[in-house]
Amino acid sequence: MVANKLLTLVFVREPTRILLGLKKRGFGMGRWNGFGGKVETGETIIQAALRELQEESGLKAKNLQEVGLLKFEFVGDPQLLEVHVFTSSEYEGKPTESSEMKPQWYDIDSIPFDKMWPDDKWWFPLLLKGSKFSGYFLFEGHDDVLNYTLEEVDSLN
Repeated sequence: MVANKLLTLVFVREPTRILLGLKKRGFGMGRWNGFGGKVETGETIIQAALRELQEESGLKAKNLQEVGLLKFEFVGDPQLLEVHVFTSSEYEGKPTESSEMKPQWYDIDSIPFDKMWPDDKWWFPLLLKGSKFSGYFLFEGHDDVLNYTLEEVDSLN
């Protein structure tokens, strides 16, 4: 591994549904996911999460909570992706389509796992039940998980 690339991922929740965005371009195009992206120079991980959510969905999170830390390795790529996962149940604004993401609410029991990243089926249930979690996923290409570890944790520190 050369270096970690810091990324954020934010999921806006209501009691019976969750907001996902259809990625319209770039890495992950065509998949439903949360809202997020790279941590820019000079900003904290939380600042990046708030900025990316607003840029991609038009929403301002009011109670951002870090719930997960996921690391992704792709065979043949020396960079490890370190993704800080957040949820928010309080927000301002209305979900609005951006050049990068098309937001849509999904009922908790109708999440489109077949149109999401393959690793989501393992850690997403932990997010939905309010657990904190830490995991590592080794991918070959973008569709095949070769190996993974995942655990519920008391704290992400």
